[in-house]
Amino acid sequence: MSRPRPAFADDLAATRAEAFALLSRGVADRRSPFHTPTLATIGLDGAPRARTLVLRGFDAATRSLRLHSDARSGKRAELLRDPRACLHLYDPGHQVQIRLEGQATLHQDDALADAAWEASRPFSRLCYGIARAPGTPVAEPPPAPTEVGEGRAHFMALRLVFARMEWLWLAAAGHRRALFTWDAAGQEEATWLVP
Repeated sequence: MSRPRPAFADDLAATRAEAFALLSRGVADRRSPFHTPTLATIGLDGAPRARTLVLRGFDAATRSLRLHSDARSGKRAELLRDPRACLHLYDPGHQVQIRLEGQATLHQDDALADAAWEASRPFSRLCYGIARAPGTPVAEPPPAPTEVGEGRAHFMALRLVFARMEWLWLAAAGHRRALFTWDAAGQEEATWLVP
């Protein structure tokens, strides 16, 4: 007996709702594959750059995601120069890929960064306490930081507001691909695409 097709297989509004539910789950469930998306930026040399971050927040109403980073990392300079970014997420269990494109803003010394730092677990805060900037060449691996408070000066929240979302669902009975875009006023347009 075959399983019934989910509602999102044939309904764009249900597809958007499913995508947003998976993003919300990625924030709340650290075992979700959506918890660790890949962020792509445009390097200072014009080449693409990609790295894995942790999804820390999602607000469906504003289509905004929050991720954290070391403010000394290369992505800061890249996003200050060109705030366009893409977030790639893939869940092999659900066989869903989502690509989000939008504009990033960086927050280091403001209320958003302060709230994000306060909401972070002590173990997560340790990551920002490393003495040298990420990517600095060293003769040997540095020791792990041990003081939680030392990292606040290097902590940065990254907020990505996406205006484009592409959804791909892989299914034996027929793949589904959809595109959602939002204009400056927040008006949505949605269409199916050939997978």
